[in-house]
Amino acid sequence: MSIISLIITLIKNVGVLVAAALVLLTFFPVEGLSYKGRDLKTKILLVAFFGLIGIFGTFTGNTVFHSIANLRAMSVITAGLFGGPLVGTCAGLIAGGHRFLIDPWGFSAVACSLATLLEGFAAGLVHKKFPDRSMDWKTGMVLALCGETMHMGLVLLLSRPFDEAVALVRVIALPMITANTLGTGLFLHLIALVYAFKERAESVQAEKIFDIANSTVSYLRDGLNRHSARKTAEIIYQRLPTAAVAITDTTTILAFVGEGNDHHIEGNPVMTQATKEVIRKGEPVFLTRRSQIGCSEPLCPLESAIIVPLRKGRPVVGTLKLYGSRQTRLNQPLFAIAKGLADLLSIQLELEDIQIKDRLLAHARIKHLQAQINPHFLFNSLNTIASFCRTSPDKARELILELSIYMRRNLDSTRDFIRLAEEIEQINSYLAIEKARFGDLIKTKMDIDPKCLDWPIPPLIIQPLVENAIRHGIKPKEGGGTVSINIKRENDFLKVTVSDDGVGMTEKQVKNLLNKSHLDATPKGVGLLNCHNRLVQIYGAEHGIQITSSPGAGTQISFSIPRVPGS
Repeated sequence: MSIISLIITLIKNVGVLVAAALVLLTFFPVEGLSYKGRDLKTKILLVAFFGLIGIFGTFTGNTVFHSIANLRAMSVITAGLFGGPLVGTCAGLIAGGHRFLIDPWGFSAVACSLATLLEGFAAGLVHKKFPDRSMDWKTGMVLALCGETMHMGLVLLLSRPFDEAVALVRVIALPMITANTLGTGLFLHLIALVYAFKERAESVQAEKIFDIANSTVSYLRDGLNRHSARKTAEIIYQRLPTAAVAITDTTTILAFVGEGNDHHIEGNPVMTQATKEVIRKGEPVFLTRRSQIGCSEPLCPLESAIIVPLRKGRPVVGTLKLYGSRQTRLNQPLFAIAKGLADLLSIQLELEDIQIKDRLLAHARIKHLQAQINPHFLFNSLNTIASFCRTSPDKARELILELSIYMRRNLDSTRDFIRLAEEIEQINSYLAIEKARFGDLIKTKMDIDPKCLDWPIPPLIIQPLVENAIRHGIKPKEGGGTVSINIKRENDFLKVTVSDDGVGMTEKQVKNLLNKSHLDATPKGVGLLNCHNRLVQIYGAEHGIQITSSPGAGTQISFSIPRVPGS
């Protein structure tokens, strides 16, 4: 076989190998082939995938002088660049080991097998040293060019008789270097395209989920009942390609919209065993056969179902069900949408009891302070939590707990005094949510004397000052800034200082903040004024808030209180 014809043959086989890889990617659990997932299960999956492609690379080659002109390098190099040293080495071991086993006595068997192993290992090292550039097709092509050149050198070094090794290299060097270099670049580009398509699909799913969640929030904040369930089911039915949508609580069908509504009656008890199992186990299911649904009506048009649990905290309080029919088929992307949607609806149910203005105004002692809490904070917090549901469920659950603590403290005005530790917990919950929203734009420093944690203070006396510092000091400042909280004991008093390095205020603005006659002109000072008035009322005028500020130099707010009011 001539060099030109061998080049043409190998390049054609590159197309065959890439097509085979695409087919495998179609059937393989693609979620396992993750850029980020690097647990043992994922690595085994990657090794199996690329090792199999490497074996195909041997079979797509041609026999030349009792050796094989092959395309193994394009697979093992891609494996190393994608998965790192372990994946590259193991994939090279599989592909190279296979090459050795099919012809262990071949004069180039050792050199070719060793070269395959080294190429996978070297690609893994590149991945480790340059992770941001490892999946660039140009990097892969350069590595393949060097790797196959090294391969030819090993053939000359280890294969005997030497004359036959030279003759072999003269024929296969240019075809293998050319084909594997092009194949590696094409393979890497293919994987990038697969993930780009996957990301676009996930983006569309996320848009649908957020659209539905935004449309249902006004209903579900009243809880899971017949009215809110019906409105939610109608919205989902209008926006998703399903034959029917149902919502249940743990015992009753609250809403049913779509095909089959003649016998799936709202208000009837939950009858299907599949729904009962989801309520009991709390795990979503995708039922692909009519018999799995468990409907007793022989003419029921529903042939498949997606059932996902709705939660309020940890307990399951109901289910969301999407049904498919002969004309309207359900699929895995719709299953993913249903699970993401259930997470967001569960978050809305989690916050059901938070009736912002009514609840805040119900607490007489601090109702003015509670009424000025920015209602957008809850909406923005919910959106922030929702954004973490798909990418980081643990973080989303953590933020839900922080928001729960924050709101519980805000809504609790039954006690005249709380421990300083409880107020600090409230502050930490607020800061956790704000940092999740704004990242590094908000920095905090806390210096709190542990001996003061049991000191009794009025509730919501420090947190509003921290919130003011962030909202009106740090957020308007380009590049963000730092809020510092310093609490210590000075003589028999608790000294509290909240400062920021934000935009600061003029002397006139400072005076207006604590002036009731300027309240309408300075709405941002309502929370601060409330804190000041409460301190004065409880402890006396000398314990009111002191403010030091200047434009561009930040703001410092401080006050001191005795351990016992009036002392």
